Amino acid sequence: MTWYVLQHKPAQGDRALHNLQNQDVPCFYPKIQVEKVRGGKRVKKLEPLFPGYIFINLEQTNAVWAKLRSTYGVLRVVHFAGKPAPIEDAVIEQIKAGMDKVSELGDIRKGQAVELENGPFKGISAIFQAYDGEERAIVLISFMQKQQQVSVPVSTLKT
Repeated sequence: MTWYVLQHKPAQGDRALHNLQNQDVPCFYPKIQVEKVRGGKRVKKLEPLFPGYIFINLEQTNAVWAKLRSTYGVLRVVHFAGKPAPIEDAVIEQIKAGMDKVSELGDIRKGQAVELENGPFKGISAIFQAYDGEERAIVLISFMQKQQQVSVPVSTLKT
């Protein structure tokens, strides 16, 4: 069994996934929770990690290959030189491991104690306040007997 990539039609990723699963095709359609500002309010929404693409795990000899292009929601199989482009298992495992880490960090709530792992504040305990964009967070640290707000990269936080 090897992983391959399918391109789905615009805004039909869930439909393609559902129809592929009905055909017993092992699929991986990674989604992450994203926080966006809509109408002046922060809204959390699940979005595909790779918009427009679904990973499938099939043998080259599987009869399902002939049905893929006619599956509702599927646009085409990603290929090079007329052959489907294989994806290494290690790449898929890395994506899954990365998603687990993102979901752990996504659970941080205001007032939760965190520790800073890297940078000038390495090893210091802090209190999470808010996200500052997509890659930074605002935390409170005790410095010189006073609470200070500091903006740090989200990747340095450990719960």
